[in-house]
Amino acid sequence: MTAGAKRGSLEEERVQTWRIAEGNHRARAVFLDRDGTLIQEVGYLSRLDDVHIYPWTAEAIRKLNQAGLLAIVVTNQGGVGKGFYTEELVEQVHEKIARELAEQGARLDAFCYCPHHPEASLPAYRVECRCRKPAPGMVEEAVKRFKIDLSSSYIVGDTGRDMQLGFNTGLRTILVRTGYGAGEYESQRHVWPRSPDWIAENLLEGVEKILAERARHVPASGQNLLAPDNL
Repeated sequence: MTAGAKRGSLEEERVQTWRIAEGNHRARAVFLDRDGTLIQEVGYLSRLDDVHIYPWTAEAIRKLNQAGLLAIVVTNQGGVGKGFYTEELVEQVHEKIARELAEQGARLDAFCYCPHHPEASLPAYRVECRCRKPAPGMVEEAVKRFKIDLSSSYIVGDTGRDMQLGFNTGLRTILVRTGYGAGEYESQRHVWPRSPDWIAENLLEGVEKILAERARHVPASGQNLLAPDNL
């Protein structure tokens, strides 16, 4: 099971966004890891006071909004299954992130999270699910809701797991050096099936690379002209 957006006003806003997206032929999206990409990595985030949005995040998300690209968070939250915090806390964290970004004129279109873990201490969450990254479930859910063209979409994250999710779903991949990014790239890249399409210092630089590529390769008549090589 993939958990979606928080109920209430945030959900109503996202439902409206989904309806708008469904009216388009094919939407383009940037899938975003949460911890270490949008906000500071603190391990198992179990307190609202530990939510610290990077200073460049709002500008990066605004640029995606202005470019007409959906900004969709996909995050593993196995701490729920391990009993470290609840799904309610996860939703409160997402509300706080959305609210603080909205105050800076930036909009996230949806949050998807996976609360499962194969070694969860809580039996209800101890499953081999299809939504835990790098499995494709969260991306597949977003594709259904937004009618997303994956071949013209991207994922930005700070771990090899995020990159593998991109490889599994045909997304262009951007590894940021924030969070675990720098360390994983130095110590783990030799075992990755292939390199990310780009390495970026942070989310803002990653978004700027995405927008620069889109400016160079403007699709004609719906054709995807994105080159597969590193740019």
